[in-house]
Amino acid sequence: MIEFNGLLTATVFLPALGALVLILGPDNRFFSRFVATIVAAGDFVLAILVFSLFDRTDTAARFQFLDQWVWISSDAIKSTYLLGVDGLSAPLVLLTGLLGLCAVLASLKITLRVKQYFIWVLLLQTSVMGVFTSLDVLLFFLFWEVELIPMYMLITTWGSGRREYSGMKFLIFTIAGSAAMLVAILGLILTQGDQALNMMISLESGFGLMPSGGVISLSLLFWLFFVAFAIKLPVWPLHTWLPDAHTDAPTAASVILAGVMLKMGGYGLLRINVGMFPEHIHSFAWILMILGVISVIYGGVVTVRQTDLKRLVAYSSVSHMGLVLVGIASVGASYTYVSVTGLTGAAMQLFTHGTITGLLFLCVGLIYDKAHTRSIPQLGGIAQRMPIVGIAVLVAGFGSLGLPGLSGFVSEILVFFGAFTAFPVLTVVAVLGIVLAAGYILWMIQRALFGSLPDHLSELKDADRLECIPLILMIISIVIIGIYPSVLTDVFNSGLEPMVSVINNMSVINIGLLGN
Repeated sequence: MIEFNGLLTATVFLPALGALVLILGPDNRFFSRFVATIVAAGDFVLAILVFSLFDRTDTAARFQFLDQWVWISSDAIKSTYLLGVDGLSAPLVLLTGLLGLCAVLASLKITLRVKQYFIWVLLLQTSVMGVFTSLDVLLFFLFWEVELIPMYMLITTWGSGRREYSGMKFLIFTIAGSAAMLVAILGLILTQGDQALNMMISLESGFGLMPSGGVISLSLLFWLFFVAFAIKLPVWPLHTWLPDAHTDAPTAASVILAGVMLKMGGYGLLRINVGMFPEHIHSFAWILMILGVISVIYGGVVTVRQTDLKRLVAYSSVSHMGLVLVGIASVGASYTYVSVTGLTGAAMQLFTHGTITGLLFLCVGLIYDKAHTRSIPQLGGIAQRMPIVGIAVLVAGFGSLGLPGLSGFVSEILVFFGAFTAFPVLTVVAVLGIVLAAGYILWMIQRALFGSLPDHLSELKDADRLECIPLILMIISIVIIGIYPSVLTDVFNSGLEPMVSVINNMSVINIGLLGN
């Protein structure tokens, strides 16, 4: 079957086309910056179209804007070039377009190997867009792998500190996760046939109540997928690559890494572990809940001890991504009705954390560029000289600690409401992570922004007009979603309700079996 809408293909491959133009074009800084900016802006416009044109009320067409044709056909395997979005992926496409543009705008003052830098940034944009729109598991894996090389090159070439060590550590961890995913995909083909690669088919009922068709356990495949996604999220104790990669990466790479690449792990958990393995996610939810709570508390405790601004934001990501697991674990309620609330909170956390942490990393990058230090003890009173950056830090910081009226509050309250019905005691423990977040955010703000200004920072300059653009874009998104969250929650609900429906139907079947 051949079906081609074209919008998603254009959204995914426009950045790659821009990278090709840079490869074939002159090695000129102005040309490279101009092409990268135009392409990133164009991709953002396409992402807005995908999100705004997505019909959340059309229950008959769960996946929209489909592009599909057979791209691998043999006796051994049949795979389809299949792109589409539902309520889960459409907001993440918008997030990727927004942060991609902000990353390019934040990089316009790069002077080292400018052409090569923007080539890697644009290729990274294509790979992440591909992950969020692929509806064929093999195509999903291909885009998942493509992002490794651009991120590795950005860290090791344009990073700072121990950039080679951090880049290699990132590569080793993510390749290990990719190996686990590849084994799981091969297991799916052996147990379910190559039709299992088509997510539109696999998501209809999931593999939970299907016969395995071989000696490979579906539980094993579930955990192989989980390991791959947990490394990327990242989940304790698979998180150790993240602080080093963030600390030594250039600002734009940190924005993309924290803003969208970590979300690939959460998206994979929701799309594949929840969607395709409903029985297993229901049975093993208590394990995910424990890992999520440990990540929330551990990340918060370690963050409190950080004195480097970038490492502080990096470790806070471990804590906040733990909330994604907590929300997913809400499907572990007893065999009764499972609400979509927790999963919606987990999906919202992916989006809101992307904009909040992306804004924090942009601010840290601006502070470092102008103050030449990220050490909190060496800062102080910089809001006097950098009021715009100071306001941005306040908005992002308050959003991170869950202040009502900002986007972070919405996702966190949905996660806790959803998880409380399944694991009330552990949910109360997880709430302590918000207390820790308030501690390290307020401590950082007080020591870095306020107080007396050191003499060596007396000539500090604020963000210029160009640098203000990405700050303003992210602040607007944080405030709008905080005030009017249904602009996202309604869309996420439309994508997650079919998954919850499968889990609830499975629960009814299991109750019937127990009754007999």
